[in-house]
Amino acid sequence: MPDGGGGALRGQVALVSGAGRGIGRAITLGLAGDGASIGLLGRSRGTLDAVLRECAALGAKAVAVPADVTDRATAKAAVETVERDLGPVDLLVTNAGQRDQVAAVPWETDPDDWWRAVETNLRGTYLLDRLVLPGMVARGRGRVLHVGSGMGQRPHPDWSAYAVSKAAVSRLTDTLAAALDGTGVTLLEASPGLVRTDMTETMWGPPEEQPWNDVARVVQVVRRFAAGDLDALHGRFVHAARDDVDALVALAGRVRETDARTLRLRAYGPEDPLA
Repeated sequence: MPDGGGGALRGQVALVSGAGRGIGRAITLGLAGDGASIGLLGRSRGTLDAVLRECAALGAKAVAVPADVTDRATAKAAVETVERDLGPVDLLVTNAGQRDQVAAVPWETDPDDWWRAVETNLRGTYLLDRLVLPGMVARGRGRVLHVGSGMGQRPHPDWSAYAVSKAAVSRLTDTLAAALDGTGVTLLEASPGLVRTDMTETMWGPPEEQPWNDVARVVQVVRRFAAGDLDALHGRFVHAARDDVDALVALAGRVRETDARTLRLRAYGPEDPLA
């Protein structure tokens, strides 16, 4: 599959949260390089403006709006600004994320810190979905990509707020996907894997010892999704660092038939009352 670029997404408007640094910055520049107009959301005006200048250097139309995605009024005003300046959103990427401030078992965490991470990762995702989806459904087209995490699929006692909130994002993904069936709007959850960012650099030990994944793989998944190549995986979980997305798309029928790549309670056998 070709990499795209050179205007493959020209005419599309993308909204990316957490766009000022790390994975969000890389996604923003990848979409801008493909010709999309970009709405950049983030908490820091300084980092957003820096990425805004990079978008301009790529010839992309863009607008930067500082916003806390967990605040309903602020998020609403930010989306309205982007749509006023660029037009209706064709692609929403909910990338803004926060981890626990320190590694600790759940009963030793600070409750307010724990909840702030959950709010950013879950409430922030929900609020942006809630603001953008009505317009997409009314137009009969659009795509939403939730940036999830493999940490939401397994227990992680030392980073419980992050893991629990990302598991909740997985459930939000398939819940919304079921509601969106037949509307023309497609939803995908993509895990970046272990990409080196300010947030991840100190989570697992000395940075120089970690098996970092190339952020370019994440960007490529987002670009492919924006182009419509991954629509067959509606409502599913994709791991950007591990998956061969072409092979996964080819298996989409089997994925749906087996209800794979979703958050599910597994039965212990056919005699399980929940089977």
